[in-house]
Amino acid sequence: MLSELRTSKLSPHKYYELYMRAFDELKRLELFFKDDSKHGVSVVDLYELVQHAGNILPRLYLLCTVGSIYIKSKEAPAKEVLKDLVEMCRGVQHPIRGLFLRSYLAQISRDKLPDIGSEYEGDADTVMDAVDFVLQNFTEMNKLWVRMQHQGPGGVREKREKERSELQDLVGKNLHVLSQIEGVDLEMYKETVLPRVLEQVVNCKDDLAQYYLMDCIIQVFPDEYHLQTLETLLGACPQLQPTVDVKTVLSRLMDRLSNYAASSTDVLPEFLQVEAFSKLSNAIGKVIEAQLDMPAVGAITLYVSLLTFTLRVHPDRLDHVDQVLGACVKKLSNIPKLEDSRAMKQVVALLSAPLEKYNDIVTALTLSNYPRVMDHLDIGTNKLMAMVIIQSIMKNNSCISTADKVEVLFELIKGLIKDIDGADVDELDEEDFKEEQNSVARLIHMLYNDEPEEMLKIICIVRKHTMVGGPKRLPFTVSSLVFSALRLLRQLQGQEGDIVGEEASMTPNKIFQLLTQIIESLSAVPSPELALRLYLQCAEAANGCDIEHVAYEFFTQAFLLYEEEIADSKAQVTAIHLIIGTLQRMNVFGVENRDTLTHKATGYSARLLKKADQCRAVYACSHLFWVDDQDGIKDGERVLLCLKRALRIANAAQQMANVARGSGGPVSLFVEILNKYIYFFEKGNKQITSSAIQGLIELINTEMQSDSTNPDSVADAFLASTLRYIQFQKQKGGVMGEKFESIKL
Repeated sequence: MLSELRTSKLSPHKYYELYMRAFDELKRLELFFKDDSKHGVSVVDLYELVQHAGNILPRLYLLCTVGSIYIKSKEAPAKEVLKDLVEMCRGVQHPIRGLFLRSYLAQISRDKLPDIGSEYEGDADTVMDAVDFVLQNFTEMNKLWVRMQHQGPGGVREKREKERSELQDLVGKNLHVLSQIEGVDLEMYKETVLPRVLEQVVNCKDDLAQYYLMDCIIQVFPDEYHLQTLETLLGACPQLQPTVDVKTVLSRLMDRLSNYAASSTDVLPEFLQVEAFSKLSNAIGKVIEAQLDMPAVGAITLYVSLLTFTLRVHPDRLDHVDQVLGACVKKLSNIPKLEDSRAMKQVVALLSAPLEKYNDIVTALTLSNYPRVMDHLDIGTNKLMAMVIIQSIMKNNSCISTADKVEVLFELIKGLIKDIDGADVDELDEEDFKEEQNSVARLIHMLYNDEPEEMLKIICIVRKHTMVGGPKRLPFTVSSLVFSALRLLRQLQGQEGDIVGEEASMTPNKIFQLLTQIIESLSAVPSPELALRLYLQCAEAANGCDIEHVAYEFFTQAFLLYEEEIADSKAQVTAIHLIIGTLQRMNVFGVENRDTLTHKATGYSARLLKKADQCRAVYACSHLFWVDDQDGIKDGERVLLCLKRALRIANAAQQMANVARGSGGPVSLFVEILNKYIYFFEKGNKQITSSAIQGLIELINTEMQSDSTNPDSVADAFLASTLRYIQFQKQKGGVMGEKFESIKL
């Protein structure tokens, strides 16, 4: 079987299968050799005897097997036998056969090295003997492995490289054995092991070997060794072949060191002591400069790893973070347009790292190079990153409190608040667009400062950025901006004393002027319903500030919008109820202004398209003449006029329904008006009498009986509930009970 291993016709994969079968047989042979009683030959004689085998390959396999027993017998120093074996193996120079032979030698000797604490430990230099043996075997194996690329015809290079990749672990196993030697302390690693390994790596001038072995070094040796020998390790990187994937090697080294730093805070002083960041930063710079054809994704990946490293090791050093971002900007500025999707993902990872680490966008806003990196993203990715920033603010409930930071923030998210040159607006998904704009609207509410002057600056900056968003975006952002300004008004109201000097610009009148300008921007959309709601909100705010002329002006604007812009009948109904509801809560108006506005409201109510809508709006106007918490506005006669007018309109609606459908319309309008009568009756309006309520109940009953063919279950239930309420008030007794007693059900 050992002679079969002399073949050159098998692929590495098939040769490996043959080797494993031979390995199993050699294990059995080793057990036989161990037992002197079975063969009667001493181990020394056996060691001499196997050297007379005819063919060199079987001879060396047998020699290694017996050598293993020889070392175990301790009849000769382990270092002498190992030295003899490693030298003898030079006799096989065929790459595949030599690799597997030396792999066998490494396998059988790994537990017999003269290491500290080992049963085979020798004199004072015993560890060095073990290291020399492993390094020598590693060097020879690497040479054989590299030589494989020159075997066979030149046209099958790709196949050979694949075969070499399959055998790489045979070489790397030696480095693993080195890392397991107890006697290899930091000093020995620094002075002997690493320099000799790196010398072999650099001198072999093979890109596959260099990449794999550098990765092996990073993975198998301890983190603290890497930290203390960082300069030596990094110094080898520029000496590697140009085709070696150095970026991945460096990235894995930085990832390993980052995890080491994250494992315990006790190790952080070591990083500062060896100036790890500056060494890594310089090494990356040299690699990127040396490899001019390195793709953008490679360079950015290096910067992502370096940023991750510095965020874990030096989270307090924002200058380091900004330095990494600045280096990335420098690299990106040399690329006309970043189109590689993988590179784009890495840029997003680079920008996301500080957000995830600090959980605070305010920290990221202090980084001068942060927006410069974002400028290199394409339109879609820029928006994606802007959404990540906004979500970070929402998640961490961050409050952006200075105008300067707001300016930087809105520069970062400009992809969401305006159309960037080259963007195809028509291709944007409607749902995505709404989500983006709602996110911007929520963001505006996170901008706040307790100082009114600073808050006004913030509002002006937000206005400057959002006003260029175009008609599609304004309806989303204007509302938030208006409510931010209204919050500023409440801040001013909460401050005592007169406003003088530089703060004179902070008067409520100035803010109301700003509000008017903001809402007027909606005319470009147009969005009259939203503008009307905002004008009414501002009118209420003016009411709170006790500024009558401003409140009147806002109502005037609302009525103008109603007259000129709102044509849809449903929108008109909603608008008139909003106007009535807001006007009812106003207490700032004098008699003349209030009369003018209530007259307008009642007039528009009576001119709605549908009779039912007219009726409901008119009876709602009754509340404009009776306000509980305000002296002077308790005009019972005008309340009664509104209710009677509503009754006439309800009656007209009933008749129209009778003409159109041959049957009476719904009586629910009468029941609604009845409820208004009862409300004002309870409130003490002397114009609303029990007899009027009695008459209205009888009218409703008559209408229901006359239209028995088309019963209205909703109206029936509504009436029944109303009558139960009257009965309840009668039974309750007291003053209210007496008032309701005269109503006969």
